[in-house]
Amino acid sequence: MSKEKVILAYSGGLDTSVILKWLSNKGFDVIAYVANVGQNEDFAAIEKKAFATGASKVYIEDLRKELVTDYVIPAMKANTIYEGTYMLGTSLARPIIAKRQIEIAKKEGTVYVAHGATGKGNDQVRFEFGYYMNMPEVKIISPWKDPEWLSQFEGRSDMIAYAEKYGIAIKASTKKPYSEDENLIHISHEAGILEDPSKRCDEDVFSLTVSPQNAPDEETLLTFEFKDGVPLSVKNENDGTLVTDPLEMINYLNKVGHDNAVGRVDMVENRYIGIKSRGVYETPGCEILWKAHHNLEGITMDKEVMHLRDSLMPKYAELIYNGYWFAPEFNMLTAAFEQSQKNVTGTSKVAIYKGNVIFAGISSPCSLYNEELGSMDKAGGYQPIDCKGFININAIRLMASSKRD
Repeated sequence: MSKEKVILAYSGGLDTSVILKWLSNKGFDVIAYVANVGQNEDFAAIEKKAFATGASKVYIEDLRKELVTDYVIPAMKANTIYEGTYMLGTSLARPIIAKRQIEIAKKEGTVYVAHGATGKGNDQVRFEFGYYMNMPEVKIISPWKDPEWLSQFEGRSDMIAYAEKYGIAIKASTKKPYSEDENLIHISHEAGILEDPSKRCDEDVFSLTVSPQNAPDEETLLTFEFKDGVPLSVKNENDGTLVTDPLEMINYLNKVGHDNAVGRVDMVENRYIGIKSRGVYETPGCEILWKAHHNLEGITMDKEVMHLRDSLMPKYAELIYNGYWFAPEFNMLTAAFEQSQKNVTGTSKVAIYKGNVIFAGISSPCSLYNEELGSMDKAGGYQPIDCKGFININAIRLMASSKRD
């Protein structure tokens, strides 16, 4: 009798390696799936370890370009930021990982998938919503919510003992006293020594950005070209570097952001399940891109379109954070935001300096800005006398409310 196949989201770390062997020992034919979303890993070594741990097959999937074009750029078009601070680096990568995992499950002819996300975090929700929305009949194995697993593994020491029992290699290097998750958008640092929000994050935690004190004492001037909200190119005016490929653009902006200390965030956020958690994030490239894009919107977007989009953005950010990337309401908002980007076309310049992304000029063939109309020195066709009636009409309800009070 053939074994039931299960597609395991595999990273090569202790948790997913133990899960792989545990599933294999339970009688599953385990197929390891490794998503390359820009993390700094040795994928050949991960593949070798997966086979050594018992995987029958290993998929190494390069999702980086699709992550930029189909996830990062749509989020940028909405200027998406969660709770006013977090640029959703982890959240944006989860739906594409889940989507490809289901595609592999369909290819392999199985409905079983597994992941190693904990029962306290957001990722369990993001992954499992992603599974259900791409395969309603899916069967999910989530060990950290499984009574049998929980009775066997109370913590890290139990997993280490299990790994040693079955000859699973464990990294010899000392684990950092906090958790990290990296992709091409950002790196997150949380848990462990970072759980006390009364203490400032130590400088040695940061890895994608230099300290502002160590950043160059000169500006880096970048010129962006956008078409309908999509970045077409970025040029470094200091040295002439020009980048046009979407993935390479993010990689290049990450380097510029790293060198100039851009993109650090330290916050206490609200997880979907109701727990508050402290997260330290570094998002160097996307912070530069977001701000350059938003500056250009200032002269190209209609006022009411911009205000409506901005009023809906917190909901959009919440949907992404909570794992609803493929949900009907998310698709509706995405379509509206896509429409809002028509004519967000032109040039946006920013100066990068010691953690700051500074407005350095915008221009557009689709500009709504009229310099004469906006001038304090010229009438520009504007009739100030018209404002008398405008103010009187709009003050009627204010006067009525005042009289009543």
